Amino acid sequence: MKAMSIYKKNYHVDYGDSDYYKKLKLSSLFNYLQDIASLHSENLGIGINDIQQKHGVAWVLIRIMVDVVRMPNWNEDIIVETWPIEPKRLEFERDFIVKDTEGNVLISAISSWVIMNIEKREIRKTEEIRIEYPAFVEERAINQRMSKLKPNGQLEMKYNKLIGYSDIDINGHLNNSKYIDYITDCFSMERHGEFTVKSVQVSYISEALAGDTIVFYKDISNLEAGSVYVEGVNELGDKVYFKACITIT
Repeated sequence: MKAMSIYKKNYHVDYGDSDYYKKLKLSSLFNYLQDIASLHSENLGIGINDIQQKHGVAWVLIRIMVDVVRMPNWNEDIIVETWPIEPKRLEFERDFIVKDTEGNVLISAISSWVIMNIEKREIRKTEEIRIEYPAFVEERAINQRMSKLKPNGQLEMKYNKLIGYSDIDINGHLNNSKYIDYITDCFSMERHGEFTVKSVQVSYISEALAGDTIVFYKDISNLEAGSVYVEGVNELGDKVYFKACITIT
């Protein structure tokens, strides 16, 4: 198959991908983005199996920012597009656009990935895998840098989550979309009915493995300005697994 600068795939928002309000779940969106990134990597000759067998490394998402114009509805057909940005020394950047069948942009996203040595669990330089890229796309899905995430006020502990078998992906750690489910569980059903997500930024900082317990904290002190913050740490409080900021309307 010819290497593509932009990779596209049609998705149908199924019952299992939808939430109580008949909208695409945020975690399902992250699954779609992960899926198409994997497919495009295979198209470029750097798929999961390729880089594991040749270089002993795996793709790991470390940062993502998503802007939402409208979340797709249950039973809706959508088109997801993705393209890579020229790699940096340690990071591979990848952008995404989600469109409806009429070509309207529903969601935009930018992301940063690294390659991790599977045995040593260490980040490796981008130059360790050779990639024959087609022409790079100059356009960015979001013309904005991802910011450093931190709480605005007092953190409130919400709940603990023990990571189990069903949470772990093929890289042996908690999958990025699972974090999104646990983040959204920090808010009640009623809250989800009151607000609409307009953007979300997540920084994945440390691996969470089976048997780990994540303690979830949220900060809603900036709620009137339309911003909430969530982070997850270990029980001792000396390891941060992730930080996230969500803007709502």
